[in-house]
Amino acid sequence: MDGQLLSVLLLLLLGALSLRGQGPGPGGPSEEPGKEEVPEEDGILVLSHRTLGRALQEHPALLVEFYAPWCGHCKALAPEYIKAAALLAAESAKTRLAKVDGPSEPELTKEFAVTEYPTLKFFRDGNRTDPEEYTGPREAEGIAEWLRRRVGSSTTRLEDEEGAQALIDAHDVVVIGFFQDLQDEDVATFLALAQDALDMTFGLTDHPQLFQKFGLTKDTVVLFKKHAPGHGVQQPGELGCRYRNGHWVEWEGDHRASSHEPCLPLQTSPKIFAARILNHLLLFINQTLAPHQELLAGFREAAPPFRGQVLFVVVDVSANNNHVLQYFGLRAEEAPTLRFINMETTKKYKPADRGPVTAAWVTTFCHSVLSGKVKPYLLSQEVPPDWDQHPVKTLVGKNFEQVAFDETKNVFIKFYAPWCTHCKEMAPTWEALAEKYRDHEDIIIAELDATANELEGFPVHGFPTLKYFPAGQGRKVIEYKSARDLETFSKFLDNGGKLPEEEPAEEPSAPFPDTLANSTVDLKEEL
Repeated sequence: MDGQLLSVLLLLLLGALSLRGQGPGPGGPSEEPGKEEVPEEDGILVLSHRTLGRALQEHPALLVEFYAPWCGHCKALAPEYIKAAALLAAESAKTRLAKVDGPSEPELTKEFAVTEYPTLKFFRDGNRTDPEEYTGPREAEGIAEWLRRRVGSSTTRLEDEEGAQALIDAHDVVVIGFFQDLQDEDVATFLALAQDALDMTFGLTDHPQLFQKFGLTKDTVVLFKKHAPGHGVQQPGELGCRYRNGHWVEWEGDHRASSHEPCLPLQTSPKIFAARILNHLLLFINQTLAPHQELLAGFREAAPPFRGQVLFVVVDVSANNNHVLQYFGLRAEEAPTLRFINMETTKKYKPADRGPVTAAWVTTFCHSVLSGKVKPYLLSQEVPPDWDQHPVKTLVGKNFEQVAFDETKNVFIKFYAPWCTHCKEMAPTWEALAEKYRDHEDIIIAELDATANELEGFPVHGFPTLKYFPAGQGRKVIEYKSARDLETFSKFLDNGGKLPEEEPAEEPSAPFPDTLANSTVDLKEEL
């Protein structure tokens, strides 16, 4: 190659390299063109489809809330979410909290299959394709602790007797896993359980002297509880439950098991769900009455043969448990009584008679339910005398069939929950719709409280749920999934149960909650 030409090429190359190395400061190259700064609001990152990628790159642990500005549940969560962000920031935690306005970011809600608000997803190490669903509490400390147990350690490693005793003495409920091989697959399952049981403190050890201190020879998980007056729970240091095949399945040692109450009070609902037992037997009593307290002995006596199969739970009707009573269709004055529920099917069962609550009676009832001899019952309110005297007709379980499947009527029914924000927001529109069509003899606008009335064959999974029952034979049912405004409702009715044009996007519903979960507002958080 010509020497002069080579010199020119070298100069050009050196110039290009020097330009590439130039930047705004000692940190190196500036941000790539097109990348936006991620704004913050009250310590929370505000994300869009343009900034989510950058946030995932910059923050290896990122909890993202998909919210809607009009959503009541989102508004309730907002102050707790801000407090959680502040708690983590004060600890200099690596975890950041972020939020996405779902209705304004349809690309992201579609990408992450967001169907209800709020939805929270946890992104780890920039993995955009497989975020973890947030399953923790909706209060600040609970949110922070859920994240701590995922980013840091979910258990305390115990090296000696002093450390173990200090952990037990410092907390009300402590679970310690004793494993001879910390690489065993059961240890991984134990650590995973520790991530979610936020109301318990977890320890882990493989030290032989600790096995010896607590009289253990095999891998075991031990539950330690401080004594709570009136509850008969274990004293610190007494042996608790064995861990087997991913479950805590039995109590170790008959003399020790007898000191533990096999019946959990309802206030320990997180522990109830940690047990992962689908069948729950609930004894409703008034703890302020001595005759009711005497019934606990028979209830406890019946419990041991059903360990691992049925969870025995005590509900005090004198406490703030009205939501539980309502869910089972009970009044406080009906105590003492029993109810049985399967958490997977949500089917509920009650005894055929009101016999005395003895161990034998409880045992017979349990066996009858488990063997299929007892049929589930459905809740229904009484038909109000004026159920058809207003523009919006009031349906209950007892008059639903008669009205909904009237072959001469087109019936449009709103299935709602009294606590549902979406239902409350839609109520004026539903009233206006009923008023508009009150003179149409072949159209009925109705509503049914789905939390107090259960219908066989008509599961309701979200609120509000709207169903249209057209006139004629065949018991046809059409689920309405379009916009919830008077104009669209009217088009739907005028066109015989379908929209003449392309349907607008489906509006979100409040999820129908699981039956017994956390003890606050909606059923998922109530029991």
